[in-house]
Amino acid sequence: MDLLQSYGDKSDEEDGEESRRKGGEEKGKGGGETEVEAAPASPDSDSSSSPPRLLPAKSAAPRVDDTALALAAAGTARFLHRPIDPAQHAVAFNPTYDQLWAPIHGPAHPFAKDGVPQGMRNHKLGFVEDASIEPFLFDEQYNTFHKYGYAADPSGIDYVGDLDTLQRNQALSVYNIPQQEQKRRRLQMKATPAEEDPAAAAGPDVENPASEEWILKNRNSPWAGKKEGVQGELTEEQKKYAEEHAAKKAEKERGGEGRGDRVEQVDKSTFHGKEERDYQGRSWIAPPKDAKAANDHCYIPKRWVHTWSGHTKGVAAIRFFPKHGRHLLSAGMDSKVKIWDVFNTGKCMRTYMGHSKAVRDICFSNDGTKFLSAGYDKNIKYWDTETGKVISTFSTGKIPYVVKLNPDEDKQNILLAGMSDKKIVQWDMNSGEITQEYDQHLGAVNTITFVDNNRRFVTSSDDKSLRVWEFGIPVVIKYISEPHMHSMPSIALHPNSNWLAAQSLDNQILIYGTKERFQLNKKKRFAGHIVAGYACQVNFSPDGRFVMSGDGEGKCWFWDWKSCKVFRTLKCHEGVCIGCVWHPLEQSKVATCGWDGMIKYW
Repeated sequence: MDLLQSYGDKSDEEDGEESRRKGGEEKGKGGGETEVEAAPASPDSDSSSSPPRLLPAKSAAPRVDDTALALAAAGTARFLHRPIDPAQHAVAFNPTYDQLWAPIHGPAHPFAKDGVPQGMRNHKLGFVEDASIEPFLFDEQYNTFHKYGYAADPSGIDYVGDLDTLQRNQALSVYNIPQQEQKRRRLQMKATPAEEDPAAAAGPDVENPASEEWILKNRNSPWAGKKEGVQGELTEEQKKYAEEHAAKKAEKERGGEGRGDRVEQVDKSTFHGKEERDYQGRSWIAPPKDAKAANDHCYIPKRWVHTWSGHTKGVAAIRFFPKHGRHLLSAGMDSKVKIWDVFNTGKCMRTYMGHSKAVRDICFSNDGTKFLSAGYDKNIKYWDTETGKVISTFSTGKIPYVVKLNPDEDKQNILLAGMSDKKIVQWDMNSGEITQEYDQHLGAVNTITFVDNNRRFVTSSDDKSLRVWEFGIPVVIKYISEPHMHSMPSIALHPNSNWLAAQSLDNQILIYGTKERFQLNKKKRFAGHIVAGYACQVNFSPDGRFVMSGDGEGKCWFWDWKSCKVFRTLKCHEGVCIGCVWHPLEQSKVATCGWDGMIKYW
């Protein structure tokens, strides 16, 4: 109550002072007029005659110290030109556009070699900033760098790479062909053979439409190629064809005399595509120039995308074209090898017919221009992928179960073949001679896998053992055979080259290290599928996160590499799913093949 009383007394005093002040002002304004002295209002006087009593405004908020705000405002003025510190959680001023987009950099860290503190490092070379860039511009700079060796920095200010070539090409990109170059190409296309070889066009019959000279000169005329007059002498090519045809006919009439029981298979190939070369003269097997991995993270496929059907019997093996996977090669039990288009039409591009019995195994060279095929007719054939011609044929009189080329670029002429007579035979394909024989196994050889930078290779056999060899030396350096081991008809190398996955016929996949001891990793074992009696292929995803394998019931199994748990199972084929391979670039796509003659894309 005392507080309320004091509050009331205080307000009365303030009101009295205010009224006195107003009276003094009115008095000053009156000047010479009659002075009227305002008597203090008594408490019992009329309320209408006294001025209203107004209470002063009261605020419950605490008093604010303006000094701190003024100091903060003065402090921010010094930082207006500096970039924003990325470790800062609050910004006390409105930054400019230049400050927001300035590159991240900070004071050199005393303990970091390159001056970047550990907290700001998101890459082994330092800090990498995200940059927003259009896909077309990125592809332009990507292809320019791979063709010329230089590219524009994402900031657009500077160039990186071979600056000498940049200066020589005047900062040209692959999509900006200069005008003089376009003109030169047009003239080159228009140039006729008559201009290229004037001696050929200056013959005496250059005016005669029935002559070769006239056709060469008027190559682009509507009548080009339609020679008037009677056909003269046969060309060398026509003579050769006629002789071959006559020889085949004579052989057919003889009914195969003198050949005994051996069936002679003629090597031939059929091209099924539209054209072998496109409008720019590129081969049908040429890789797309912008082929690159979409991402470095693999996912398990969920649905069936496409089916390639063309083999009349089961498919024994499939292989993707090296590096870009634009085509898929398949070995059929109908004695044919087929190559299929993956990206565009999804149809068969070429059929290779050279074996008289089922094809067991196939293997691409590093660049994919050639491949090997091994058949039950005891022959190994070396094919040209593009033309379909057989370059050479190798045979020891025994059935080859597996063929492999040495993966080293300088040893692409070395062929290894695991035979049914327990030997691994090494050929030099340039000379066609056997250069080495590795003869230690006690059963037919099933797999050959190169390890340790291709200095060694591991072989598995029907004798239920693994043997490790030094390349070129026919002495076993490691022999792995345990009483509990079963035969291992398929082995795959992990992408990091440290582990081998071996398909064991007791329905499990075992993991062996590729270091000196080649020890069994007892912590990793993948099981659940039924493969007893079938040589189902085992494989890894390109990032090494998943293991996959076919099984005897037509399923494709996927396991997680770290946890060894089954990730997913797909029902792929009627009958055995014998082969499965992961696409090298499109990293959530898988191809499977089975004994039902189908190849499926998932």
